[in-house]
Formats: sequence, structure tokens, C-alpha cells
Amino acid sequence: MSPRQGLSLQRVLQAAEEIANEQGMGEVTLTTLAGKLQIRPPSLYNHISGMAGLRRELAMYSMRELEEVLARSAVGHAGREAVLNMAAAYIEFARTRPGLYEAMMLAPNLKDEEVRRISDKAAEVVFRVLSAGYSLTEEEVVHAVRGWRSLLHGFASIEGSGGFEMPVGKDDSLRFVMDIFTAGLEQIRHRQPKN
Repeated sequence: MSPRQGLSLQRVLQAAEEIANEQGMGEVTLTTLAGKLQIRPPSLYNHISGMAGLRRELAMYSMRELEEVLARSAVGHAGREAVLNMAAAYIEFARTRPGLYEAMMLAPNLKDEEVRRISDKAAEVVFRVLSAGYSLTEEEVVHAVRGWRSLLHGFASIEGSGGFEMPVGKDDSLRFVMDIFTAGLEQIRHRQPKN
């Protein structure tokens, strides 16, 4: 096979995502990726530094994509509605791009400054929404962001592995859980100040 003209890192990542979405991250190898792109595996080294480099790039790509999805879902909304919209967007991302979502969960070492910066940017969207919508201290916002993400990752992981097959709408369950979460945040917002 001869290398394709104009192959870019973006196209490599899109092809890797397609494989991951269809077959899972375990099937994303340099060989399967090169086959999909109709190039020889060594040609990939023009864009990535081996399998570790591919995983790193794919994780960062996923984080950037999720950041964009979350930011778009929150635009024009505040408080509870923004939280619910972001939750729905997060779960939709995991449902429609399961391989890319998995790639993000397999993120490389967060001591890598570039990975950390991109990860922080995605989290910052949630921080901003929770900070603006509720009267939380800086520490409480950290707790709230961790809780929000834990709820959603747990939901996405269980659903993605075939759980939640009871005859009740999954989106209804998601809204119910997020209503409980936001009700808790409201309680904190309306608490009496400590003397």
C-alpha cells in the first residue's frame, strides 16, 4: 500500500475513533489503524510516536471533544438547567462515541503537562457552571464536580456494559439522579451561614 497524500494527525485520530467506536479500544492497534487508513504501519510514525503516542493523542482528542460538547450544552443556561443539559450531553457523548469515551478513560499519565492542561480545560466548564449556579465555597465546588463526574461516569459505564435493562427509561433515570444532585446543591446554597 502506498501512503495516502495529505494524511494528517486529525485523520489518524478520526480513523482510530471509528475503530474504537465499532470494536472497542482493545482493537485499536497500529496494524488495524494502518489497514483502515490504507497505509503501511511505519507511515503512522509521521504522526504519532507508537501505540503510547496514539493513546495519548486519542485521549487528548477525546477530552477536547467532550469539553466542546459540554460547553455548547451549557450556553444560555444556568444553575439546574445547565447542570441537566451538561449531564445529558455527557451521556450522549458516551453513547454515541463509546470508543472515544473509553480512550479518555484510559488517559495517559496526568503528570504530562499537555494532557493535564487539556483535562483541566474540560473540567473547567463544569467548575464554571457549578460556581456560577450555586453559592459554594471553592472546596465545595471541587466536591460537587467530583460528584457530578462520578455519577455520570458510573451511569455511562453501567449503561455501556449492557446494564440498566429494566423497563424504565434510562433518560428518565438520568434526569431523576441529576434532580437529586441539583436539589442537594440547592440545599447547600440556601443553608444558614455559620457563625
